[in-house]
Amino acid sequence: MHSADLLSWAAACGLFVCTAVALATTVPAAPNGLDAILPKNAKLEKVAGGMKFIEGPVWDGSGGVVFSDIPADTLYRFTTPVGEGQALPVFRNPSGEANGNTRDRQGRLISCEHKNRRVSRTEKDGMVVTLAYAYQNKRLNSPNDIVVKSDGTLFFTDPPYGLPNQTVGKELDFNGVYRIDKDGSLTLLVADFERPNGLAFSPDERRLYVNDSQRGHIRVFDVQADGTLANGRVFAELKEPGARGVPDGMKVDKQGNVYCTGPGGVWVFAPTGMYLGRIATLEVSANCGWGDRDGKTLYITASTGLYRIRTKIGGALPGPTR
Repeated sequence: MHSADLLSWAAACGLFVCTAVALATTVPAAPNGLDAILPKNAKLEKVAGGMKFIEGPVWDGSGGVVFSDIPADTLYRFTTPVGEGQALPVFRNPSGEANGNTRDRQGRLISCEHKNRRVSRTEKDGMVVTLAYAYQNKRLNSPNDIVVKSDGTLFFTDPPYGLPNQTVGKELDFNGVYRIDKDGSLTLLVADFERPNGLAFSPDERRLYVNDSQRGHIRVFDVQADGTLANGRVFAELKEPGARGVPDGMKVDKQGNVYCTGPGGVWVFAPTGMYLGRIATLEVSANCGWGDRDGKTLYITASTGLYRIRTKIGGALPGPTR
């Protein structure tokens, strides 16, 4: 989600460490739902702060996490906890107001850039190349989040959050979900979302989860052999009156559980759609990503702070096949 929609929420939230617990919610949780997810007495640790509004955490494969600060037009790289006000190493500036990030099978950073309205790739030598910027000769809205499939194809969402008032300069009359093939061709997969945002594959890549921030839910699609999507249906609702946040960034662990940032923190669902519980964040969470060498640490970008928490299961790290 774009910074303009959440900065006002972030300003009203404190920066502090909290215990990871499921908050009270109108959604009934499975009994002891998070017991299989989090170690006993798991703590959410704040490891960096003082940013403007951050997004897109991705493990870089060499001991660090790269993430976006959208209003600062900067990609940072985190390696060790830093004190409040201490500067993080800059990975790239300007970043094109990068939002969501991932790594391809060659380990290169893939980013969705709001300002440049494109999907980009950062080469090993630092050169940034454009992968997609237009569909049928019309500019993309503002690519938001992205995931790579094991065959090297890329799937991304394109809401208008990066456009002034979400309308100025908009050339497409829909907000789509797309696929970029290895030959560079761009295919529109779904066009009926209000605000498509986070997306993630099931471990076997037979299903693709895509959330809709405006409608407050996650949809799931069957991935066909030709890379198209079919049988879209609502997988889970993420709504709680009075709680700050909307469905935004999303990841899946190795057992197929779905982690989606939303009202009050990171909501966790079983592959069946059963709500298991929530990792509470007291800043509005925008995205999450697996990190550390065993893939069992969940990094969470929450407004102005970067947080992490250890999990029992973990997920596949992006980048070269391990």
